[in-house]
Amino acid sequence: MAVPDNPGMTAAAAPGSPAPQDSAPTVPLTYEQAGVNYDLIDPLKIAAQRAAAATAGHLRGHGFAEVPASRGESAYVVDVGPFYLASIVECLGSKALVADEMHHLTGRSWYEGIAQDTIAMAVNDLITVGATPLVVQAYWAAGGSDWFGDAQRAQALVAGWKKACDICGVAWGGGETPALAGIVEGGRIDLAASCTGIVSPKSRLSVGDRLEPGNAIVILASSGIHANGLSLARKLVERLPQGYLTPLDDGSTYGQALLAPTVLYSPVSERLAQAGIQPRYCVNVTGHGWRKLLRHPGAFTYRIHTVPPVPPVLRFMQQHAGLDDHEAYSTLNMGAGFAYFVGAQEAERTVEVARACGIDAWVAGAVENGPKQLLVEPLGLRYSADDLQLR
Repeated sequence: MAVPDNPGMTAAAAPGSPAPQDSAPTVPLTYEQAGVNYDLIDPLKIAAQRAAAATAGHLRGHGFAEVPASRGESAYVVDVGPFYLASIVECLGSKALVADEMHHLTGRSWYEGIAQDTIAMAVNDLITVGATPLVVQAYWAAGGSDWFGDAQRAQALVAGWKKACDICGVAWGGGETPALAGIVEGGRIDLAASCTGIVSPKSRLSVGDRLEPGNAIVILASSGIHANGLSLARKLVERLPQGYLTPLDDGSTYGQALLAPTVLYSPVSERLAQAGIQPRYCVNVTGHGWRKLLRHPGAFTYRIHTVPPVPPVLRFMQQHAGLDDHEAYSTLNMGAGFAYFVGAQEAERTVEVARACGIDAWVAGAVENGPKQLLVEPLGLRYSADDLQLR
């Protein structure tokens, strides 16, 4: 069993840990049961996209124009003449709640990693359209001024934010730090980041117009759960007698493994550009799990012949939540953090570039003619166009 960072606190006596249970429940615990129902969320996203598209004409007054194909993608792109500008805003979600609970259990701050998670949510979306991140803005909304009075935690957040910016080569422009008592729960913080990037030369634009049958699918490894699926991860704690201090097979605890920072993939995209490799399409595998590989609006069949190893924390979650592979891979990243769709002749070189950046990668499959579907052959899984409705 991994030893907590605070040696004076045992797992069995840790405050906040659920009471021991005689046996693990066998009833599956789904993402919807954890409080997240994409069938309710996605229609709002679609309605918002349609309303937003009607505002694009305002750009003409400035001599600019949107890139229509970026509507429904992970980042919005504007043509400003000599180059494109891309922008995105993303929130962290509930991972900070895990950091707070682990602070109570271990006595250490986990907010340096939480900062990286927050920036990764924005930067990893931005690079899907071929953009180089330029500027990040911070939004740190606390439930009261007292949150910022914890110097250890606040400085960890600042240090982690700067470190992530340095990894991505992006400027931290500024941000907003409101105290929102009554809106944000006391003692908690809501974290978000916006990011602006440049697509230059314009040939780096990647919005799927060059995707075609025969292209290869290269999958990059995740570091674990990243920052999606935490509602399910937190709900699962209720089933674990030792809570977040439950040991995993790799020697870490459940809480430690959940807090592994999200991988920043922008260095890979920049190295690919330097190597002359132009992705035909890119996908940040976040919410919706592997269904995100169906994000392109075209009708293609995506055939996967190689799946990456599943990180121990995700295998643990699948087992203890009672999820079959179809549910697990439609909810969690299951080891796939990012995907590049590239020409077949560039696939192995793409893997080499990623691994040179310290991120494992695999030539995982190919794009084919056929109905819109994802076939994960080693697992016997199929997801159709009806399984992902984001437009």
